Parts: sequence; structure tokens; C-alpha cells
Amino acid sequence: MALKDDGVGLGLRRSLLGSLQAAPVGTFDFLEAAPENWMGVGGALGDAFAALAGRQPLVCHGLSLSLGGPAELDDTFLHKLRRFLDAHDIAIYSEHLSACGDSHGQLYDLLPLPFTGEAVAHVAARIRRAQDVLGRRIAVENISYYAAPFQAMAEIDFVNAVLAEADCDLLLDVNNIVVNATNHGYDAAGFLRALPSARIRYIHVAGHRDEAPDLKIDTHGAAVSDPVWALLAEAYRCHGRRPTLLERDFNFPPFAELIDELSTVRRHLAEADRAGRHVA
Repeated sequence: MALKDDGVGLGLRRSLLGSLQAAPVGTFDFLEAAPENWMGVGGALGDAFAALAGRQPLVCHGLSLSLGGPAELDDTFLHKLRRFLDAHDIAIYSEHLSACGDSHGQLYDLLPLPFTGEAVAHVAARIRRAQDVLGRRIAVENISYYAAPFQAMAEIDFVNAVLAEADCDLLLDVNNIVVNATNHGYDAAGFLRALPSARIRYIHVAGHRDEAPDLKIDTHGAAVSDPVWALLAEAYRCHGRRPTLLERDFNFPPFAELIDELSTVRRHLAEADRAGRHVA
């Protein structure tokens, strides 16, 4: 099922399962799941997943493909993933523009890639290979990072080069731009405006933790901050409305508070729609 440009979504987390199942139709427009957490799951949990997937569009956000890593892509996993995506009519599959493993296995963290031409060629070739096996385009997410070794080019140039060479899409994480712009001293709005509108499939917003005036930590465990809301509004102005997901991975508030944050996303989408009609 396709996503609407003004659709708002939540993460399909097991701790939210009861609330998601009980929510009236229209509370949210789509859900996002990590396929690694649901592939092969049966019983009551598998039935609940299938029921939710049949009720509204579902996107999948991968955790373990390690698109930028040194080890060979796991073809067995990719073929299993394709069957899963096809079986549940997944609207979009996304992954992180990062490495999360080495030749010995998973590292269980998202590691930044060197911003070099060699890294562009390496990760773009792996994205193209994954897209061929999956039979669909991948949307890669701009990640947050704290160390930045081997920067032969700016982050924005690296991201854009990968998108062009791989001919893939972008999962735009607005919070990650705010975090990186603060931690690495660049202009968040300038970075946002330099991204290619045509490649943006959907958007993430999330909370972070302020450690110091010049240090933010990406947590997905707090409410969305004012700078992130402001940059989300700017994203709609620059690139048009896109389906937008509220990410929350732990420290969950009452479900009603998450729905209030979704209402804020809807408000920004509506304001962008009115502005668009006014311009036209």
C-alpha cells in the first residue's frame, strides 16, 4: 500500500503493540517496523503484526544490512527479506547510510563512513546490489555521528554523491541533521536545502538529549525539540510534503502524548499545504 504525502506514522514497537491495535482508524496513517524484529515471528505476535500490516500501509526500516561495511552482503538475508517485504506489501524499505558490522559479524552500532570518493563507490555498489536482489529501490537514511574520520568531502557532498551513484532514495532524518549540525558546526538549514527533493521518500522526526550547547546525543527517547520542529517545517517548505514518522524507541510516554506529537506533525503538514496553495 502506498503512503500519502500528508501521512503520519509511528514505529511498530512491541511495547506499543496494544495501544496501536486499540487505536481508532485514522489515529495514524502508517507504521514502520524493523524487519529483523518480525521476520519469522509467529503465534500471537505474528498474528498481531499481520493484522496491523493489513490495516494500513507499512514501511520497513532495516537495522543490520551494513550497507557501508567491509563484509560481503548477506544474500541469504536479502532473499529472506525480499520474501517478507513482498508478503506484507511493504510500501518502502529503508536502511542506514552506515556500517554496522565487520568481517567478524555484527557490531550492534551504526558507524559513520569516511566521506571519501572510495567510500562513495563502495557503498553505492552495495546499494545497487541490494536493490537488484530486493527488486525495489532502497531509501538510505542520513545518520547521526560523533566522530568524523577521513573527511575528504563535506557530509552533504558525500550523501548526495551516494544517492546519485547508487540511484537510490533518501529517508530524511530531520533530527539527525540538527544533531550533526550542532556537533560538527555546520548550518542545518543549508544542509537541508542542498538535498535532492526528488529522492526524499519519507521523513523521520525524533527526540535527542542536550549534553552541552555544542553537543547533542541522538536518543529517540525524548519528545521532539523545538529546533527539530522548526527544521521539519523548513523541510516541507523546501521539498514539499512527505510522509513523516515519529520515532520513539524507549522511555515511552503515555500513548496520548505520542498522538499529541503526531498532531504537531499534522499541523506542520497542513500549514505547508496552505502555503503551497497560496503560492500556486
